Amino acid sequence: MADPVQEELLALSAIFCGQDEWEVLSRSETDGTVVRIHTKAEGPAAVDVPLELVFHLPVTYPLCLPGVSVNSEHLTRAQSLMVKEKLLEQAQNLLSEPMVHELVLWVQQNLRHIVNEPGTGRANEKCALPASSTTVDEGLWMTLLHLDHMRAKAKYVRTIEKWVSDLRITGRLMFMGRIILILLQGDRNSIKEYLILQKTSKVDVDSSGKKCKEKMISVLFETKVQTEHKRFLAFEVKEYSSLDDLQKEFETAGLKKLFFEFVLGLVK
Repeated sequence: MADPVQEELLALSAIFCGQDEWEVLSRSETDGTVVRIHTKAEGPAAVDVPLELVFHLPVTYPLCLPGVSVNSEHLTRAQSLMVKEKLLEQAQNLLSEPMVHELVLWVQQNLRHIVNEPGTGRANEKCALPASSTTVDEGLWMTLLHLDHMRAKAKYVRTIEKWVSDLRITGRLMFMGRIILILLQGDRNSIKEYLILQKTSKVDVDSSGKKCKEKMISVLFETKVQTEHKRFLAFEVKEYSSLDDLQKEFETAGLKKLFFEFVLGLVK
C-alpha cells in the first residue's frame, strides 16, 4: 500500500486504541487490507449506539471506494444498509484521499438523522432498498469463488444463504465431487461486502471441531455481467454428479470460456 494509506492505518490504530476498538482482519498484496472498528454513535433520543464498522481497502484505495460493512444489534437490517449507503455517498466525495477516519466521524455525528429517515424503521426491515448511485462500477457484476472444503457443511450453507439474501445477491453454490464453487451476481459493493463477511466470520470448524474463519478461499474471476451472460433470479444450492453437468451449468449461464479458463484446472 502507498505510504499515505500506511500512515492512515497507523493513525487509526492510535485513535481507536481502547480494548477491542481496532483490529486489522487481513492484509494481502492482491486483495488489500480489511480493518474493523468498534465505536459508538449518537442515535435517537441521544442514546449511544454501538457500531461495528468493517472497511475493505483495495490495493487501489484511496483512488477507489472502500468496501463497507455496518453491523449493530441496535439497528435493523434496513437501517444498517441505509447507514452503509450514506457512508458510500460520503466516500464518493473523499476519493483520492485516505478517508476512513472521516467516515467514522461522519457516522458518529449523523447516525440519528439516518435512522430517523422514512423507510428505515423495523416495519420496513425486509423491504428492498434502491441500489446506491455511488457504486464504483454501476450495473450487474459477477464473481466466482472457490472453496477448498466445508467441514460443517449444513451450517456453512445456511450462513451463505442468509448472507446472499440480506445483500440481495443471486447465483449458485455448486458442489461437484470435492470442488466447491460460489457464483455471485449482484451490485458490486454488495459482493464486496459478501467477501468481507466470508473472510472475517467464523463460518466453518477446524479439524478439532472449533469454529474458524475461512482461510482457503480464492477469487477465480470477477467481471461485469455482459449481454451474453444469464441473469440469475435467485440463489440456488446445486450438486452435480459429473464434470459434464457442471460444464453445462456454465454454458447455460454464458460462461463456457470462463469454465475452461478457471474451473477445469481445479479437477485433479
